[in-house]
Formats: sequence, C-alpha cells, structure tokens
Amino acid sequence: MNVGSQKSILRGPWGIYLSLPILSWAFYDFANTIFSSNINTVFFPFYMDEILGTNEVKQQVASTFISYANAIASLFLVIFSPLFGVWIDNTGLKKRFIVWFSSISIIFTFMMGIFSYWQTEITFGGVPMSLFLVVVSFVIAKFFFNSSLVFYDAMMPDLGTKEEMPLISGYGVAVGYFGTIVGLLVYPFVSDGDFHRAFIPTAVLYLIFSLPLFFINKDKPIPKEQRKVNSFLSGYKEIIKTFKEMRAYKAIFTFMIAYFFLNDAIATTIAMMAVYATAIVGFSSGQFIILYLVSTVSTIVGSLVFGYITKNVGAKRAITYVALLMIVSLVIAVFALKQWMFWIAGSMFGVSLGSMWVTSRTYIIELSPKEKQGQFFGLFAFSGKVSSIIGPAIYGTVTLLLKDYGTLASRIALSTLIVLTIIGLIIHIRVRPNVTKSV
Repeated sequence: MNVGSQKSILRGPWGIYLSLPILSWAFYDFANTIFSSNINTVFFPFYMDEILGTNEVKQQVASTFISYANAIASLFLVIFSPLFGVWIDNTGLKKRFIVWFSSISIIFTFMMGIFSYWQTEITFGGVPMSLFLVVVSFVIAKFFFNSSLVFYDAMMPDLGTKEEMPLISGYGVAVGYFGTIVGLLVYPFVSDGDFHRAFIPTAVLYLIFSLPLFFINKDKPIPKEQRKVNSFLSGYKEIIKTFKEMRAYKAIFTFMIAYFFLNDAIATTIAMMAVYATAIVGFSSGQFIILYLVSTVSTIVGSLVFGYITKNVGAKRAITYVALLMIVSLVIAVFALKQWMFWIAGSMFGVSLGSMWVTSRTYIIELSPKEKQGQFFGLFAFSGKVSSIIGPAIYGTVTLLLKDYGTLASRIALSTLIVLTIIGLIIHIRVRPNVTKSV
C-alpha cells in the first residue's frame, strides 16, 4: 500500500507520459488506430461504396454489406474473447499474443490491397471474386485487430498504480488518435477514387508503429509450474463459473450490460460514418477526410480532458457525461440537412468516442478484483463485441429493408443508435460499485 502510494506521489503526469514502457504501449494504440481509422472507418467503406454504391438504392446495399462484414468479424471475437481473458490470468502473457494477433491483422490488411488489384471475371455467389476476397481479408484483419486489443487493455495494470490508471488510459487513447492523422497521410495515394490503394500503405504503417511495443515491453509470465493445465474449452467453463458468481460481481456485470448498449452506438457509428457523411449529407471524400481530422483532434482533446475528469469525479459519473454527449451528437447527425450540422455532430462524437474508452477501461479496473482482471477484460471485450454484432446488423438490416426510400433509410438506421444509447445510460446509472467484491 505504502509503496503504491509513494510511487503515485513521486510520479507526476510527465513522469507517466515519458515512461518508456508506457510510451511504447501507447504507440501500439497509435499503430492500431491507423488500422481502425484507415480500414474500418474510411477507406474500406469508401472502397465498398465505390464498387457497389452507384445510385441511392445501391448505396444502401453497400451500407448493408459494410455493416454485415463488421458484424461477422465481431461474431468471431465473441466466440473467442472469453478464452483470451483466461489465457491472460493463467499465463500472464499479454505482449506475446499482441505480437501474434497484430501480425496476422497486418498480413491480411496487406492482402486486402493485393486482392483489390486482382482483375478477374470469376465470381462467388454473384460477387466478383476480388471483392469477395477483399471482404474476407477485412473480416480476418479486423478480428485479429480486435483480439489484440483484449491483451493490450489488460497490460494497463502492469504499467502503473491504480491511481495512475485514468491518466495512463487517457494518454494511450490520445496518443492513439494521433495515429489517425498519420494514417491519413496515405490519402494522396487515392485522391477521390481508387480507395483500395490505401490498403497496403496502411499495413506498412500499422507494422512500423507496432514495433516499439514488440521490442520494448516485457511480459511477466506466470511460472509454468504454477499454471493451470486447461483444455481449450476450459475457458468457457471459467466464464460460466464467473456468470454463476454474478451476485458477488453485480456491479461489473451491470456495467457490462450498459456498455453493451453504449458500445453498440460507438461501433456502428465508426463503421458507417464515412458512407453516411458522403451518401446522406453530401460530403466529398476529401471533405470527409477534413471532417475526420477535426473529429480526431476532438477525440485527442477529449481523451486527455476526460482522463482528468475521471480522476476528479470518478469513472461512473464521467461515463454518464460521455453518454449524454453521444446522445446529443447522434440526434444532430440524424437530422443534419446541412454540412455544418454534421461538423458539429462529428466533433461532439469525436470527444465522446475517445472519452468512452478512457472512462470505461478505468471503470473496469475499479470494479474488478485484481486476481480476475484478465478475465473481466475478456468479458469486457465480450460485451463490447456482442454489441458490435447487433449494432451493425440492425443498421444493415434497416438500410436493406428500406433501401427503396433512399437516404431516409440511413437516417432511420442511425436513429436506432439513439435509443440504444439511452438504454445504456439508464442501466449504467443503476450500477452500484460498492457491491463488487471478491469471493
């Protein structure tokens, strides 16, 4: 106790920010944000819209395609994420899995570029084979990208004291979003067309900025003689056991239900904002890039500011503030008829996007018993990724069913996220942190 308190007093914000393990850890956020922004948010949706969205109705079909691809990637993570937390708790290995998973993600991001250049008349289910393979590569790349984040988040407790977690979390997100700015340097390769040309440069940048964590950070493995011998399915048995202990961890389970709905809005907005802004509000791809840069700056500022807000008012209250901000930004986006309205919505959502990750990661650490932190981070990913199936699936289904109504279909689809965010906020308010205890 005294050692932890002493460390917290001796190490100020700059001592935290300039610590080499924390800096290299944050640079991995920088690296994977390049993937998240370039592939998930900007150029993959633009590519799909370029190939499929030749009129208003087909733009809604492109939105459906993008939504379902994201939902499938999240489905695989739902299946495997409970195992990841058990692996962390049983082995203590985090960096090793990050290296493997991010490397696979980088390889398939590169393959997206390779397949997109392939000119062929071969089709699969009526879809050009080159497009089919790009989508498959996207699903694989996104699955392993998301998987690496479970281990990345679980590294946080190894980087500092509990008191330092809000600043470390906010710092990681803020540094990460500078990756958005660097990632968008590939835009000159694509101009206003041929968006597939961004895929290979993105893979290269993703690799380069992952290297500091690969070589600097160290795992703290649990000695092999102390590890449990588990089968592949034992992870699910541990998860089932944890669910049975729900009464003892009521607060964290309640929050994960709330996060399910909140993340639903976040994941779907990230995946669909590029197509929505261009097809519905009338942004060109170049204008959207500028909007996205402004939104990213808002995210960086919001991440740092909410690190301090969380430290001062607590993670629970900070999450409430973020959820309210999300609701306002989504309402403006749904009713945006002029571009200036979407500028406001995009900037506000940018603040809430980074801040939600800062506050929620900190809250998980606050609510979790130390001996189960890895498992609860796995469940945290589980909750988030189940919602990452549901949100895009709902959005894609609405746009598919209402495609004949043109742009109105996307506005109605986006409005469903407001309802989900409100539900998440109501459940979050009911979280009672003092009931969380170890058994």
